[in-house]
Amino acid sequence: MALHLEIVTPEKKIFSDIVEDVYLPASEGEMGVLELHAAMVSALVPGELRYLKEGKIEEMAIGKGFVEVTQEKVVVLTDMALGDAEIDETSVEEAMQRAEKALEGSDVDPGQAQQLQVLIANSMAQLNLKKKHR
Repeated sequence: MALHLEIVTPEKKIFSDIVEDVYLPASEGEMGVLELHAAMVSALVPGELRYLKEGKIEEMAIGKGFVEVTQEKVVVLTDMALGDAEIDETSVEEAMQRAEKALEGSDVDPGQAQQLQVLIANSMAQLNLKKKHR
C-alpha cells in the first residue's frame, strides 16, 4: 500500500514521501488515514501527527491547520511541524509560561489573547511529544 504524505508550513515543505498510514489530531478527535481513504478536508488542532514508513513510526508535533485527504495523498497545511530533535524543552516551557502570564493580564485584547492561546496549544503539543520520548 502506498499513500503520499506532504507536510507544509508557511516557511517550507517539511516532509514529502510515501508512507503506509497517517494519524492526525483533527478537530473532532484523532483521525487515521490509509490508502483509498474517502476524500475529505478537516481542520487540525495542535497535537501529534504520526505516520508509518517502512515499518517505523515517525512522530511530529504540529500546530493548527488543515488536512486534505484523497485516495492516494494526504496534504497537511500547518503553522508548525517539529520533530522531537528540533524541540528545545526549556525554551518551549519558558515561552509557554510567558504566554500564560501575558494572558492573565487585563490589558490583553481579543486578537492578542487568541495568539497567546495558539502559542500555548503549540507549546503543549511540543512538550507532550518531548516528554513521550524521554
